[in-house]
Amino acid sequence: MVILEKKIEGLSKAALNRFVLRAKRAAGLRGDITVLLTSNAAMRSLNSRFRRLNKPTDVLSFPSGDMTNGTGANPAGEIAISADIALRNALDLGHAPAVEVKILALHGILHLAGYDHERDNGTMARKETKLRRALNLPISLIERAHTSPPNSAKPALRTSRQRKAQTA
Repeated sequence: MVILEKKIEGLSKAALNRFVLRAKRAAGLRGDITVLLTSNAAMRSLNSRFRRLNKPTDVLSFPSGDMTNGTGANPAGEIAISADIALRNALDLGHAPAVEVKILALHGILHLAGYDHERDNGTMARKETKLRRALNLPISLIERAHTSPPNSAKPALRTSRQRKAQTA
């Protein structure tokens, strides 16, 4: 299910729902997913409540574990995405806001599938890169984090050759 509290140009509820189903299948995730596209204010509230960080964030994932929702279906969890941050990232990176929402949704789906880029030594990053390519999406969230200069507000897009030269 998709809930659009805040609209993104070029992205309908049906289109996002179709993408989520494709990404969920590609990630091997079973169960229902609810995706909320909302404002920075709502994301700040969720981030403060669940992560104790009083600032908005781009995407949050809430795995539901093995609980059922009373219908016999096993929900995989919920994802909240900031439309405001998605719009800003899209402008900075030169792609459509609808594409950015899909990148964030894919990232959230991988978290629901049990991946954790902060602790898995690159496993999630590799999976996200593979799925991003299969789903025809540009640079992923994790790739951006690893290619940004330390004091830059804007991610720098580098080629693999440039990244290798920098680590050599």
